[in-house]
Order: sequence, then structure tokens, then C-alpha cells
Amino acid sequence: MIKNYFKIAFRNLWNNKLFSLIKISSLAIGLSVSFVIGLMVYYDFTFDKFHPDKEHIYRVTTEFVTPEGSFYNPGVSVPLADALKQNSASLAAVAPFLTTYPLHIKNTATNKTFKSPDYVIYADKGFFNVFKYKWLAGSKENALESPNQLVLSEKRAKKYFPNTAFTDIIGAHMVYNDTINMQVTGVVANFTERTDIVFEEFISLKTAHQSDMTSAVLSSNWNGTNSASQLFIKIAKNSSAKNVQLTLNKLAKEHKDPNEEEFGNERKFYMQPLQEMHFDTNYYTFDFDSEPASKSVLVSLGCIALFLLLLGSINFINLNTAQATQRAKEIGVRKTLGGSKKQLIYQFLGETFLLTICAAIVSIALSFWLLNIFANYIPTGLSSELFAEPTVIVFIILLLLVVTVLSGFYPAVVLSHFKPIAVLKNQIVASNDKTSLRKYLTVFQFIIAQIFIIATLLVGKQISFLLQKDMGFKTKAIASVRAPWYTMTPEKQQRLLTKIEAIPEVNKVSLAEYPPASFSTSATNTSYFDENNAPVHTELQLLYGDKNYLDIYGIELLAGRKQNNDSITEYVINQTYMRMLGFKKPEDALGKIIKADGEQNPIVGVMKDFNQRSLKTAIKPLAFVGTGGANRKFKTFHISFANVNGENLKHATDKLKNAWNTVYTNEPLELIFMDDTIKRFYSQERKTAVLLNWATGLAIVISCLGLLGLVVYTTERRTKEIGIRKVLGASLLELNVLLSKEFLGLVLIAFIIAAPIAYFGIDYWLQDFANKTKLSWWVFAISGVIMLIVAMLIMGVRTYISSTQNPVKSLRTE
Repeated sequence: MIKNYFKIAFRNLWNNKLFSLIKISSLAIGLSVSFVIGLMVYYDFTFDKFHPDKEHIYRVTTEFVTPEGSFYNPGVSVPLADALKQNSASLAAVAPFLTTYPLHIKNTATNKTFKSPDYVIYADKGFFNVFKYKWLAGSKENALESPNQLVLSEKRAKKYFPNTAFTDIIGAHMVYNDTINMQVTGVVANFTERTDIVFEEFISLKTAHQSDMTSAVLSSNWNGTNSASQLFIKIAKNSSAKNVQLTLNKLAKEHKDPNEEEFGNERKFYMQPLQEMHFDTNYYTFDFDSEPASKSVLVSLGCIALFLLLLGSINFINLNTAQATQRAKEIGVRKTLGGSKKQLIYQFLGETFLLTICAAIVSIALSFWLLNIFANYIPTGLSSELFAEPTVIVFIILLLLVVTVLSGFYPAVVLSHFKPIAVLKNQIVASNDKTSLRKYLTVFQFIIAQIFIIATLLVGKQISFLLQKDMGFKTKAIASVRAPWYTMTPEKQQRLLTKIEAIPEVNKVSLAEYPPASFSTSATNTSYFDENNAPVHTELQLLYGDKNYLDIYGIELLAGRKQNNDSITEYVINQTYMRMLGFKKPEDALGKIIKADGEQNPIVGVMKDFNQRSLKTAIKPLAFVGTGGANRKFKTFHISFANVNGENLKHATDKLKNAWNTVYTNEPLELIFMDDTIKRFYSQERKTAVLLNWATGLAIVISCLGLLGLVVYTTERRTKEIGIRKVLGASLLELNVLLSKEFLGLVLIAFIIAAPIAYFGIDYWLQDFANKTKLSWWVFAISGVIMLIVAMLIMGVRTYISSTQNPVKSLRTE
């Protein structure tokens, strides 16, 4: 019987090739998107799931609450680790560590040097008590206890000591930065599962005393927070995170900065669960090559996959119920011969499952293609190999079963309810409720497609607005390059400065710190006392540079002058800070004194506001300090090119590279253009736009396939009517209007429903932006017109084909 069912199913699919193709295509698109997005969700949610006691492991971080908002730092005060070791019986392990970036490492046995290794930390054996590693040589009991001890990962050991047994590596010597002699005491296996714990080299924490990180190890200052000084803890099994958090709150209160209350600031220690580290965008992980995952983005992607899958299933339901009358006689005969409703339902579900399997096979191929298309927008570790993992295979099987039931159950019930007597007498007519359901489902399809179109247009409009809006300073043909700090001397700086100035394409050069807008921040707490001695406390961001800095970036002075760059620190403040101090005119702020870090600093100028970050954030209070009393050694060259573009710019950068190589031999030149930095501000939004473009395209394709199927069915069902009307003199336009008006009405209803939904959704998304575009009415109008034109083209083409057939042949149609 089962074999007979498959024969009938295959015969039915073959006899209705177009409808079968539409069903398979729709489901295949929805399934392929679901597979790809499912892989993305699975990939990100399986990070660090393999650690023993993972639910008891936390990273301690710092949150600074200020009147301007909260600021986050993954680092903690250095004394916190010792305080936890002494005062908390709730902890099974405490693991302080310092991230570090050696310049070069030398294998003394081979004299081979390795430059700039990544993922290196100073740690003690507490780190191996928190995380369980497999030891290939040595043991955690005596590793990292004494100064100058080193533990390597398996991968790093093979790199430094190729073709050497791990046990023979123990006792070997490595020299870090020409001065620190290390002895290898252990080799551990790399984690084979997905993890954010990516460290490859572990130097004993006591070794840091010999390096330039001595203060970071021995510091007793509770008020200093360095992102390099971090801390993992493991909670004892008989305790709870709540008890440890109470201990952290107590320590934060006991060692708070006396100035915190004056400025309205508060420092908190936050316990970040290990399993949340991969998603917490406030505190970055240790792999800077990959962006933190976002749960909200993954949820949004999941919704897109769900909607596209629903669209494919709706096509299946609509076409199956529309074709119900074609299979009525088959059902009547089966029922007459004793077939039960249950058997018929199983048969039609089997046909649906066969179609779903065909769609799944196609979707797997599409998934590989989509993974290649989205290679720049998905994590680097995500590949098609994930399809072979048992969890993914189980997910695919369950998804296919759900799609089968979702797509096939209702049509199966509808078909199995036909009465055999009425069917065999040709008295079967689709009831109004079934027709209405098709209309509802079609409207739902076009609602989703319209929402995607509107969202795509508005997100693209917002990104275009962000990239084109004036930042308040010059960004074109300006680049910066940071000199290597370890070989930087005033003499080398001056030599390079002279060589750069001699390049004809260079307009001006400035020695400074960071660009006006960057991912880095320097700030201090300041106080100003007005005429009534009323204090104004605020956090003030600082920008450092020489006299050319403001000119290069075209930052306008509204009043006063630039700094003299002598031994006195002088402030050029922005308009935002000027207004915060209570001044309405720039001239009124000149000569006023700002207190910062125990010093009295005069305001000598007021500059026009500009954005220090992306346009998602508001302009912050800012002061340009210049060199002043800070006696800073600037490390960044800011270069303004004149009249260069395309090939000329390439010649200019080649000359700059030659100048660089004569001063900093064998050091890479990393030239960063201001335009590229601004684009990086909106990398997440641009990825969102690309994904929306694809989702919109696929939603339109699926919806149009469904519409095509219904139009084909309608025109075939009304073939005789079309022939009669044509014989009676109906024009092509009249036939188009007759056959299209019902579907065009559904498209218009969908637009009326979709427009407010899209409006409120995009308006909510735009709340994260301090600068945002307008939700223009024409965007909604364009989206409606696009969908209307697409629908009219599909219906017009099909109607034209039907109306051009010989009416005599149409009248002979049974």
C-alpha cells in the first residue's frame, strides 16, 4: 500500500509539473534560509558549552555609572583578585591574568625569531583551576608557580618547536622582547570545541615584574582600571553567584574613589557568566578579529527564517486547496472502495513529505551557495561542515517533519472531507471558507513582502544618511599612521615628519594622538565653579595634538585661539561643553578656569561641535588640549593629501611607504583613512542592510511564485469563460482587469496593513540613533508601487497568454 501511495504521489507531481515546481521552489528557498540561519544560531549558541562546571565560571568586569550614562571596562582593579582570595570562601578558584602583546620571541635553540604573537597572557595556576586543559607535557601543579615559567598550547608548541616531541620541549628556553628569558614547563592541548578562551601562551604572572607591566601586577590602587588586568572566578558548588556578588559590592563600597560622590559616579563589579561572554557587546572577548555576537540580531534572523518558511508553506497550502477539485474524483473513488479519512490524510501528508524531501535536497545546495554569498557577513569559523554535526542533522529532520505537517495537514483534511456521492456526480464546489482562507494567506504573504521592502528602503536610507551627513570635520583624503612605540624616538619622529612633508601630494602633517572620531577614548573628570560658586561636574573627553591638528581636519574656531603648546595646559572646548558650563556665547567662556586632576586649566578657545563617534551617539563634552603640560609623546601622524584620487592616491601612498621604510625598517605601515573609519562605525548596520536586501528579494520571489500559481490556476479554471468573453468582443485590457482585480485588491489590502507595522518597527530601530533620517511618506509609496508593479506583471503576462489562445479551443475545454 505504501508503495502504491508513492506511485500515486509521484504521478500526481509529474502531471502537475508547474505547480510542483512552484511548491518545491518556495519550500526550498524557505528551507535554505532556515538552514543557513539555523547554522548561525547553532554556531553562536554553542560557544564554551564544553567546560566542566561552566555554569559556575564568571569573568569579573567593571561598570562605571555616571550622570552621562554607564561605561564598561572588561578589566578590574589589580588588588581585587587578592582580596577575593582572602575574603571569599564562596570561590573554588580565582584566576587573575594580564593580556600582553610581545613584539618578538626567540627560540634560543634554533635562533629563530617569531614576531608579534597573539593570544599571550600572564597568568598563574589558578587559570588552570578555572579551565580544564588536557596536559600533553608537564602538569598544572607546578606550572606557572615561579617567575620565568611558560606554558604553550599544542598549536603554538608545534610552531615554535616543529618536529619535536612535547616531552622534549619541557625545559627549552624562549626569550621575549630580547630581555625576558623563559623556560617551557608545560604544553596543553588546544580546545577543540568552539570557545572564546583562545589563549596560546601562558607566562607566569610573577614574570610580569620583570617587564613594563610591573605596576599592573603590583599596583595597590583600587581606583585604577586597566582593560589588560582581567579576572576569572569559579564559584564553589556549595555557594551561589548571589553571595559572591554581595562580596564584590562590599569591596567596591569599601574601596570607592573619594571623588566618585562629588561627580555623581559609581563603580560596580559585574559578574559576567562565561556562557554570556560571547554575546555581551559591552565587554569584548579576546579575539579582536571577530565581532561579538548579538542575541537580538540572531532573534531577528530567526524571525526572517520563520517568515520565509511560512511563505513557502502558504504557497503549498494555497495551491493544494486550489487544486482540490482536480483530485475530487480520485478521493471519491477511494472512499467508495473503503478508504478512510485517516488513510487519505496519511496519503496526502506522504505526498507533502515527498515534496518537502525534494525541496530539502535543493535547499542543501542553495545553503552551500548562500554560505559563500554571505562569507563576509558570518563568523569565520562557520562553514558547511556544521551540516555533519548530529545536533544539526536532528534539527533538519525535525524541521522537515514540522514543515510537512504545517504545509500538508490542512490541505489533507480539506481533501479527505469530500463526500463521495457529490464528487462522483460532479457536484463538488469549493466552499467560501476555503476560498477566504486562500485570500487571507495570500494577504499575509504580501504583508510580509511589503514589510521587508519598506524596511529595506528605510534601513538603506538611514545608512546613506549616516555616511553622507557632515561629521563636523574634514574626512576626505585624510589618513593616519601610528608609529611603533617600541622603536619610536623624537629623532625618528622628526626624520619621518620631514620626509612626509617633502612628498608633493601631501598638503599638511600633524603629530597627535587619535583622530577626531575614532574607537578610542581619553577622558577626565572636571569641575567648574560659576560666579555663585555653584559647581558643574562632568566627564570631559580629551583630544591631543599639535598646532596643525585643527587645520588638517578643518575644525573651526568660534572664539579665542589655539594652545601655545608650551608647558601650560590650555583647553579649547567644544560648543556642547560650553553650553553645559552655562555660556551662551563662545566669547563668554574664554579665560574661565577648569579644574581637572588637581590642576587649574584655562579655556583659551571654543571650537565648533563635531561628532567624536558614530552618528548613533550624541556629541559629548570635549576639549582639545594640545601638548601642554602633559609632556605627551605623540605616536600618530595625521596626513592630509592634496588633489589626489584614484591612481594619484596610490602614487602618494607608495611614496609615503618608502619614507616610512627608511625610518622604521621592517615595520609594517598601517595607513588608516578617515573615510574607512567612519564606514567601520556602521559595519553592523551595513550587514543588516545586506541581509534585509536578500530577505526582501527572497520574500518577493516566494510571494510572486505563489501568486503565479494562483493566477495560473484561476486562468485555467476560467478558460471557457475567457473564450466566451473573447468571442463576444472583450478586449485584452478588459480581460486583464477582470482577472487581475481580485488579486490587486489583495495586494492593496496587504499594503494598508503592512505600512503601519513597518513604520512602528523601523521607528523603534531608529531609537538607537542620536541622528536619524525621516520616515518619509514616499518610501512607503515606492514600496507599494514596487509590489503592485511586480504583481501586475505576473498577472498581465499570464492573462495575456490565456487571452491570446484560440477561443474555439477554449470553448472545447472540459
